[in-house]
Amino acid sequence: MGGESCSIDLSTSSLNPQQIGEAETLSNDIVLEDRPVDIRFVSRDEAHNLGLRKIPPAERDPLRLIDIRDFDLTACGGTHVMRTGQIGGILLRKTEKVKHGWRVEFVCGNRALTTARRDFRTLTEAAGLVSGHIWELPEQIRKLQANAKTQHKSHRDLLEEVASYHANQLLNQTREHNGRKVTVEVFRDRDLEYVKLVAQRVVRQGTAICFFASTAPTPAIVFAQSAGQPHHMGALMKEALASLGGRGGGSQDLAQGGPERIDSLDRVLEALAARVRE
Repeated sequence: MGGESCSIDLSTSSLNPQQIGEAETLSNDIVLEDRPVDIRFVSRDEAHNLGLRKIPPAERDPLRLIDIRDFDLTACGGTHVMRTGQIGGILLRKTEKVKHGWRVEFVCGNRALTTARRDFRTLTEAAGLVSGHIWELPEQIRKLQANAKTQHKSHRDLLEEVASYHANQLLNQTREHNGRKVTVEVFRDRDLEYVKLVAQRVVRQGTAICFFASTAPTPAIVFAQSAGQPHHMGALMKEALASLGGRGGGSQDLAQGGPERIDSLDRVLEALAARVRE
């Protein structure tokens, strides 16, 4: 019993939507029939012959039985209504798999009405956003998800294309030192995802080492080098962050971090680049 809803745990290995709907319908039918609810006490021995739904494991004698007339007989010590009609409508809200079976969450009475009204209001508002009816929402959401997935792929493809072009530009503009190109770039209006893509393209398209950073929307640093280069990007990242603050790290060939300060970002990157050019 809870402030917002109630739940019951069922010892069953499976529970499907059809069973849930049938249980809800049957429960509401019994409520509408306004059947009497009787209370009686019997011994444990008598209880075994009465067809109880479940005999409680605790050794109690006598047992308190709740009898929903011609429908259900079970042992229970809790508070009960005098007639099923006092329960009001029953609305099953949620089912979830738990350790020993399934948990069913439900509301009843005025809470069922309040919850149903809130659900209807929410669904109506959501349907209005997609210019449809509430029963069309699942299909509309599936369409939106499919469109979003397609757009995300298109965006990613375009981003990768631009990143490759940008990487070529940087390689063409950078002089070679000791058989490799060391590039330094601070991106003022690009996020970490793009900066990382450009760095990966640079080190794949040429023999290079990158010291990149982004200042918007969240400051970030990316260090990368082509396979076989002698430096350790993770160690250099730790060194940079010792000056700039923040956290980060990485592997031999790729590292990233989030600096706390960016006032000396250019100077720190240029100093590292000058060292690896030697």
